[in-house]
Amino acid sequence: MEIFLVILVSYLMGSIPFGYILTKVFLKKDIREIGSGNIGATNALRAGNKSIGYLTLTFDILKAAIPVLFIKINYPDLIHISALSVFIGHVFPIWMKFKGGKGVATYVGILFCMSLNLGIVFIISWLIIFFISKYSSLGSILSSLIIPIFIFFNSNYEIEYFFIIMFVFILYTHRENVKRLINKEESKTKIY
Repeated sequence: MEIFLVILVSYLMGSIPFGYILTKVFLKKDIREIGSGNIGATNALRAGNKSIGYLTLTFDILKAAIPVLFIKINYPDLIHISALSVFIGHVFPIWMKFKGGKGVATYVGILFCMSLNLGIVFIISWLIIFFISKYSSLGSILSSLIIPIFIFFNSNYEIEYFFIIMFVFILYTHRENVKRLINKEESKTKIY
C-alpha cells in the first residue's frame, strides 16, 4: 500500500503542467502551439516572457523536490521509486493526454534531493556546455550522462544504475533534438 501511494502521489505531483498553466493564465497562450510545442521551461522561455520561463523552471524543480524530499525523510527505501514516478509524471502527464515536458527541470529537483553534490555537478556541467554551444538540449543530454560517470568514479554503484536509467529517459525525451543537432537544425536558446 505504501509503494502504491508513493507512486500515485509522486506521479500526480510530477504531472502538474506548470508551463501550460502559467502561459495560459498570464499570457493567454497555449504553450503547445509555441516553438517545439513542449510544456517545459525551455519552451516556456520561447513563449515571449522570460519570467514565465523561469517560473516554469522553478515550479518544475519544486514539484519534484517536494515529494522526493518527503519520501527521502519518511520512506528512504522508496526514494528511487518516488523519483522515477515524479519524472514519468512530468514526461507523461495524465492531464495533458500523456504529452509532457522533457523532464530536465524535474530531474534537477530529483538530483538536489538525492545529493547536493550531484545537483551542483549537473548545473555546472549544463552551464559550461550551454555557454559553449548555446544548445539547451545538448547541455541537458551531456550533463545527464556526466552524472552516472561522476558516480562511477566516486564508487557509489547503488545509485549509478538509477541515474543510467534517468539518462536513457532524458536521451529518449530529447530524441527529436538529437536528430536536429545531427542535422544542424537545432534552435539555440536564449536564457537571458
